[in-house]
Amino acid sequence: MTRAMSLNAPARPASFWISRHWLLIINGLMGMFVGLPWLAPALMRIGWTGGAQIIYLLYATQCHQLPQRSFFLFGQQATYSLAEIQAAWYATVNPFVLRQFIGNAQMGWKVAWSDRMVAVYTSMWLGGLLFGVMRQHGKPLSLWAFVLMILPMVIDGGTHFLSDFSGLGHGFRNTNAWLAVLTAHTLPATFYAGDQLGSFNSWMRLLTGALFGLGVTGLMLPYLRDALADARPADRTHGETQNEPA
Repeated sequence: MTRAMSLNAPARPASFWISRHWLLIINGLMGMFVGLPWLAPALMRIGWTGGAQIIYLLYATQCHQLPQRSFFLFGQQATYSLAEIQAAWYATVNPFVLRQFIGNAQMGWKVAWSDRMVAVYTSMWLGGLLFGVMRQHGKPLSLWAFVLMILPMVIDGGTHFLSDFSGLGHGFRNTNAWLAVLTAHTLPATFYAGDQLGSFNSWMRLLTGALFGLGVTGLMLPYLRDALADARPADRTHGETQNEPA
């Protein structure tokens, strides 16, 4: 009887499976997208330079890859200052030259995109995983909440962009003298100046990037869930419940 029923059951198109497992697909693809930049330094470490170079080239289309604003693996430090990069590479502030530095055996190897991009896309991926746990109850962010979550990165990225017109290492966002005055120089000098991990600039890129990514996830995924649910035929036509799989 069961076999006969299965033979008589209507065939399910691939679109039906996709509509039920769309979040699994998105999270899987996003996980690979987030993980590949970290694979590049690992490949450099073991000598598989060809594969690493492909990853660096691919992600160069997505990111500036400036080494002083990127993480390094398998080296002495997690990040390096512009002066340290210049000493190891070329004494230049040309971003098109600086971005070509991927590291060396002593300093380690650069992750294939910047710390801001790490924060943005990792938070989107983690947001997608969290949404998978609570998506039956998750509602889209309001437009105002979304704007408030992306605005800090717009301001931070915009001021970085304007500051860099003065030359890398010379703009107002390099010294952050304005912040030192506002805080009466109460924090270490290394917090105010430069892009190294633990500096104000580093914290702002990470925090605003993460906030941006979570904002995008919080707005888009609930709408996508509802749109696919409306477009999908009722599950009871396939002998199933209407609950979506986790």
